[in-house]
Amino acid sequence: MAGMDAFIGRLDPDMCVVTAVAGGARAGCLVGFASQCSIHPVRFVVWLSEVNHTFRVARDAEVLAVHLLARGQHGLAERFGGRTGDRTDKFEGIRLREAYGGAVVLADAPAWFVGRIVTRAGGGDHIGFVLDPVEWGGDEAYDGPLLRLSGAYTIKPGHPVD
Repeated sequence: MAGMDAFIGRLDPDMCVVTAVAGGARAGCLVGFASQCSIHPVRFVVWLSEVNHTFRVARDAEVLAVHLLARGQHGLAERFGGRTGDRTDKFEGIRLREAYGGAVVLADAPAWFVGRIVTRAGGGDHIGFVLDPVEWGGDEAYDGPLLRLSGAYTIKPGHPVD
């Protein structure tokens, strides 16, 4: 690896599933670009690809839900990362619950939060959605490893990146 690839290749971020609801549509996708971006007040940013179905729903949403996955939830990650909402209902057969602002929460995620969208920021081929956390939860007893990028390499994207 050379240049910036040498730096980026060393990263192994947690993978998240981001869900959005707007205009009667719901969507969700696997996200590798996400991070806390402020301490006071707490803010979190998730980056969504502009070609992604979830982006098109999220741009009209007021809130997004962000879910961490356990390492053993590879099948759930594959569902949200390896399929496109343009052709399939990724939520079919999954335990869900409604949260703040009508957000859809994956009931089996070990940790999740719902954030009110504060602003959006361009960043190349992804748009950052800065979130103000307003509700959170999960399985407090779960203390196992989370799914990371290195555990998701085998997932072929459901939507091309360009």
